[in-house]
Amino acid sequence: MLGQDYSRFLDLPSPPMRAVLDMVDKVAPLGSTIYIQGPSGSGKEIVARAIHAKSDRANGPFVAVNCGAIPRDLLESELFGHEKGAFTGALKDRVGLMELSGGGTLFLDEIGDMPLDMQVKLLRMLEERTFTRIGGSKPISVDVRFVCATHRDLTQLIAEQKFREDLYYRINVFPITLPPLKERLADIPDLVRFILERFEAQGFPKAPILTDGALEALKSYDWPGNVRELRNILERAGALFVGRAIDFATMAGLIRPGQPIDRAEEAEAIWDALAEFADDPIAERRGSASGDAPATPMGAGPGDDDAIRSTLVGSDGFNLKDYVSALEIGFIRVALEDADGSVSAAARRLGIQRTTLIEKMRKFGIGRPD
Repeated sequence: MLGQDYSRFLDLPSPPMRAVLDMVDKVAPLGSTIYIQGPSGSGKEIVARAIHAKSDRANGPFVAVNCGAIPRDLLESELFGHEKGAFTGALKDRVGLMELSGGGTLFLDEIGDMPLDMQVKLLRMLEERTFTRIGGSKPISVDVRFVCATHRDLTQLIAEQKFREDLYYRINVFPITLPPLKERLADIPDLVRFILERFEAQGFPKAPILTDGALEALKSYDWPGNVRELRNILERAGALFVGRAIDFATMAGLIRPGQPIDRAEEAEAIWDALAEFADDPIAERRGSASGDAPATPMGAGPGDDDAIRSTLVGSDGFNLKDYVSALEIGFIRVALEDADGSVSAAARRLGIQRTTLIEKMRKFGIGRPD
């Protein structure tokens, strides 16, 4: 069942993840070393576990070690073990992770952070499948499959003489590249279902209900923390909204807590856009901006005192809030129309964030053009 869960994590609609799953299916039955490259939080260990679960070693151990999280003085002992009396404090023999993973898979995460002296010893282990415990003299053979991963650019580390070139070519037998979540936003709905189901299976309260607006908010974010960050946000949502529906605004607040929209920045962007469209009057193209809102005369931008004065004089009961709202509506509609309905392209044209544009579309009831 666990292996099936890992496969579900990879069985996603985006083309990059389809390619990853295809590679996993092809290399899992083999005994070859796998090299997984991808940003932090993108799911490299999940890929490693899926490879293990789909291999003929599935009934053997899966041992994971983060090479960057263990102090360099302890890493050799952790990997290879030591004999009693090998150093101060070695009161008894210790079996290392290499031996513990015999018959299974050893996942070396963040291998790019491994010290150079350890890289030499790992290279020998990869080539001969033998090693010696610290303080020992007897070579130990072990049947283990290696899956290595890192978020770092190993070719750059080689150029900086921080990673051995021969080790790179030894681990880079079957490379698998995991793209960041921002490059595969189409995967978010499936990832959300998978993560929430796992939460409930682990005894969490009833999962929240994510509306289409909530999913849109998730798709509007850049995800610097990748899938790990998505999981954290969904865990936060599950704790705060047990069994309740979550809309766009609520999810946006969970994603960016305490970060209100910069209204001054938006206003400046609107006036900049106004100057850009000065030769293409909205009043002529759209007529009245929406409903009962006043029309949006052009030319009354900052610093254009005569146009502003003319607007004020010619308007009985002028309302600045309605005027600015109508101006926003007009620009949003035109930007969406010119962008063929692409919210991202329209937001770039208007000089605002995509999430800000979506919020405004919801506020003013503006849909994408047909």
